[in-house]
Amino acid sequence: MARVGYARVSSSGQSLDIQLHKLKHCDKIYQETQSGTNQQRSQLAACLEYVRDGDTLIVSRLDRLARSTLHLCTIADALQRKHVALQVLDQNIDTSDATGRLLFNMLAAIAEFETELRSERQLDGINKAKELGVRFGRSKRLSQEQIVELRLQRKQGVLIKILMKDFNLSKASVYRYLGNSTSSPSEHS
Repeated sequence: MARVGYARVSSSGQSLDIQLHKLKHCDKIYQETQSGTNQQRSQLAACLEYVRDGDTLIVSRLDRLARSTLHLCTIADALQRKHVALQVLDQNIDTSDATGRLLFNMLAAIAEFETELRSERQLDGINKAKELGVRFGRSKRLSQEQIVELRLQRKQGVLIKILMKDFNLSKASVYRYLGNSTSSPSEHS
């Protein structure tokens, strides 16, 4: 009966140290830097493959394990089929008993609700900013005069690769500024 830990942070700027400290009593620890929304978490997959009958999977918080209530329930079902308990340290959950399973499901639903509220607030903020005239996305690299010059040079037969170098743009950006109407991609040499 092994105690298997799983630790995750979303970005390379974050540290796993606190989670690893909480999981130091585990026999084996899987760790990774991946967004919770990323479905391709190789260390989580390896961890879930590794655990066996009688083992306990230990995480510091529920949100380190799953991206949604549905995902969490899928993981919980897989663990239950393998007869593996789940222990969540910060929320004091242990699914090896009925009370722990109930608390686990309630907290999972609340966590998903909070995530949805956060998304709604973010969308409201974006819409409000748009109403106030805030422009999102990367600003154009070329001024209007430079765009006219780029188009003029292309009409004069200047090669795409030369325009890329002269204006410090990618091929895709050159074609975007040209409006894709002046030449085809095969004429770039």
